[in-house]
Amino acid sequence: MMDIRIKINREHLIRKAFLYIRQSTTRQIHENAESTKRQYALREKLIMMGWDGNQIEVIDSDLGQSGAKSEERLGFQYLVSEVSMGRAGIIAGIEVSRLSRSSSDWGRLLQISALSDTLIMDEDGIYNVNDFNDRLLLGLKGTLSEAELHYLKARMRGGLLNKAKRGELMRPLAIGYVYNEYGQITKDPDAQVQEAIALFFNTFKRVGSARSIVSEYKRQNYTFPSRQFRGFGVGELSWKNLTYERALQMLNNPLYAGVYTYGKRQIHHTPQGRQVKFVPRERYHAWLPDSHPAYISEMEFEENLRQLSQNSRPKPDLEHGGAVREGVALLQGIAVCGICGRKMTLRYSQSKHIYQPIYMCQYESVNHSGSICQSVYGGNIDKAISDVLLETINPMTTDAAVSIQCEMAERKEEILRIYGQQMERTQYEMDLAKRRYMRVDPDNRLVAAELEDDWNIRIKEYESAKAAYEEKCDVEIRVVDSQLQAMLSQLVDEFPKIWNDPKTSFKEKKRIARHIMEDVTITSDSEKVVLGVRFKGGSTKIVEIPNMSRNLVKTKMESDAVSLILSLMNSGLTNREIADDLNAKGFSTECQNKPYTRDTVNWLVNKHDLPRRKVIAESDDWLTTKEKMAELGVSEDTLRRWRKEGKFIWKTCNIKGVAYLYKPEPQRNM
Repeated sequence: MMDIRIKINREHLIRKAFLYIRQSTTRQIHENAESTKRQYALREKLIMMGWDGNQIEVIDSDLGQSGAKSEERLGFQYLVSEVSMGRAGIIAGIEVSRLSRSSSDWGRLLQISALSDTLIMDEDGIYNVNDFNDRLLLGLKGTLSEAELHYLKARMRGGLLNKAKRGELMRPLAIGYVYNEYGQITKDPDAQVQEAIALFFNTFKRVGSARSIVSEYKRQNYTFPSRQFRGFGVGELSWKNLTYERALQMLNNPLYAGVYTYGKRQIHHTPQGRQVKFVPRERYHAWLPDSHPAYISEMEFEENLRQLSQNSRPKPDLEHGGAVREGVALLQGIAVCGICGRKMTLRYSQSKHIYQPIYMCQYESVNHSGSICQSVYGGNIDKAISDVLLETINPMTTDAAVSIQCEMAERKEEILRIYGQQMERTQYEMDLAKRRYMRVDPDNRLVAAELEDDWNIRIKEYESAKAAYEEKCDVEIRVVDSQLQAMLSQLVDEFPKIWNDPKTSFKEKKRIARHIMEDVTITSDSEKVVLGVRFKGGSTKIVEIPNMSRNLVKTKMESDAVSLILSLMNSGLTNREIADDLNAKGFSTECQNKPYTRDTVNWLVNKHDLPRRKVIAESDDWLTTKEKMAELGVSEDTLRRWRKEGKFIWKTCNIKGVAYLYKPEPQRNM
């Protein structure tokens, strides 16, 4: 008691006494209530030491906050500011660990307290920071407090990691999995949820990207299951629209491959503070294959990750070709420079009807202000690669036809199962609502009315699900008949026609090319271009073609089209009629692989200087436009309208199809 009176003087008593109260978590506040009461009881002890009750300020705004750092403890920050201003006579806490469990924060508080001559009190006694022995004891207590927190965390962390390495640490599971009564991970017992997960991965295998899955689900009006993990309605199952973020999460989650993982995200201490970072797989705390039932194999999971990485935007420094884009360049993403070995980028040249890709290697130019390795016009390159693909793919299409047929059968079963299970679920809920309504006391009208409304809602949901099921049975599901089987068996012979069909998109052509070819190395000089084709199986092929100038040269297909145009012109057909005939014979424009039109036919006529057919003068049997207008006594607009309505006989008489001759009107007896 004498020691206390010596340390406390009048200067301390005229200043405020601060009582700091803290518990680390909200759970401790409720479960360790006695500790909180002991901290508040220090107020009576301060009054006994001489401080008036009005001078004692209780700081309890940090209840539920950890003492490991001061950034989020507003009460501690306020306390430090008051001490630094010289307004504190004493700081009271049941133990120093309540004030801080960080040596840096505790050391700063001691320094400020020494400068402002502020005492510190805990349950053991009162300390004057300016006294060497007291300062030494306070420093030791602060170090022990920080060490205690470290040991507590180490024990808890060690136990957690030990359970995780055995695959027994229970965490929220992705949709499709639940914990059984023994704490083991099992598939969701709901058969419809299992079917939805299986359909998701089968759809990705078919479409190849997360966004395509979302688009397919939206087109088919599919919904995806979701369980509530926290808050109101924990564990309840709901069906929602599939989102892009959910699709990516599922494709990147190894849980569906039967792999238990822990440690994908880890905390790193940086100059900017604690940061959560994603780490490589080899640094995970746990990676346990075959730990629970899987929806897909681990090999399929790795293939999905590889496909997702290839869906990124093409870049010269990427090993893969990137996502397939909409352009006409067949080698987009898989063209390799034969000089430096880097991926070649794309540009497009367009002038009137000339539209062709340009394969460029500009890595040094873009990144180091160097020169371009090479720039090659790709019109005849893509034509040569198309010929290689048509030559290569023919022996392979029989197996592809069989696999397509099997996939069609699987798709039928999937659609029927999904919609059939939805109808079965709604029927169960409708029957359940009916039983509830039947069991209610009729005199309890309020409850009966509510249950009747619920029953009516379930009936509408069942009828909607039933109608959707029947619609899919009638529209989507078709039996593979003998005619379709014959068409599939003839796919080998039909593939060249499909490849050259203008309706076949360039994206589909590029996907086919990537399934067959690994990459194509391009090396050019002033006269020729050498293409080194590397196939998926490891075999290679060298193709040499002439180097193209900026203007497209006349290829064989264009030459055949010009010859046919000339013969059709001599037969008296117009440009539009010639274009229809070319399209019917499988011709397409050389640069853009599009159907011929009147303008493209006229462009070829001008390009190759073909002789034009002039207006046919048949004045004896046919009338010109002006003569017909005079005969009928009408304007040119009226004549044009009557011509479209077919009120008289007429024909075109020049290659462009814009000049007309008319049959004279029969003579009428007046």
